[in-house]
Amino acid sequence: MKRTHSSHAAAHAGAESCIALIDARFLAWLQGQTDTAQDHVRPQLHQLLSNAMAHNGLELNLRRIYWYSDTPDDQAIGGQVSRAVLSHSQDGGLSMLRTLGADLKRLAERGACEHLLVGSDDERLISLIDEAQLHGVSVHLLADEASRNMTQLNREDPGWARLLSQADQRVVLGAQAMREGGSRHASSMHAVPQIDPEQLREQLNTVINTWWADEPEDLREELREELQNTRGIPQEVDRQLLLGVRRVLERALSFQEKKLLREMVRDLVLGPQAAHASATDHAE
Repeated sequence: MKRTHSSHAAAHAGAESCIALIDARFLAWLQGQTDTAQDHVRPQLHQLLSNAMAHNGLELNLRRIYWYSDTPDDQAIGGQVSRAVLSHSQDGGLSMLRTLGADLKRLAERGACEHLLVGSDDERLISLIDEAQLHGVSVHLLADEASRNMTQLNREDPGWARLLSQADQRVVLGAQAMREGGSRHASSMHAVPQIDPEQLREQLNTVINTWWADEPEDLREELREELQNTRGIPQEVDRQLLLGVRRVLERALSFQEKKLLREMVRDLVLGPQAAHASATDHAE
């Protein structure tokens, strides 16, 4: 065991260096978990990210991880630096954007590493990533399985697609990397249990109606206007609902189930006929 570990360390000693900047809320969405379920991920995070990069052809020396979370942190894990940010419900992710963005900018300007791995779906990072790349740093983005088909993603979630298109490489955090990274939920990621379609629709409907009832009228109106001009739904709404469904079903949704969820959201917000007309217009 010791010889294997030494060989592994020696191999990474000559590898190009990488620093990761991870939004805890985004990672929870990516893994189909609740935010509170992320506590157990931290000790395995280095292995999880290293495996994900290796599976995507990046043999890098992951030197440090910056962890951005609105949850009080009492873990002191070597090679990980915690950054406290405000919850998204307080400021719409602005605190996260500013803190992560400032770190990204400084690391690139100072040539702290050759590669940056960013775990966030905030489209507002595009200009900062571009600037870091102009400093000669390769910037990679954690992504979900949907990123394997960018043509389809551009139609369904253009904002997320734009951000991913800026990356030097997309690092898909698939089930295999999660298993090898020690995620105790990963073993169930591929296998989606059979469920009655009507029962699923009823459960999705409950989550969607609960979310909609809690939305203030001004945010409802903003969402109506946004959905009239796009085919998908906003990333933050998507993440919030997927986490809500995850808590109810105790599993992540399949691709087709996610598609159904988003269609149901559009039907509720715009009305069935308006949602269908909007989707048809954007498909043409």
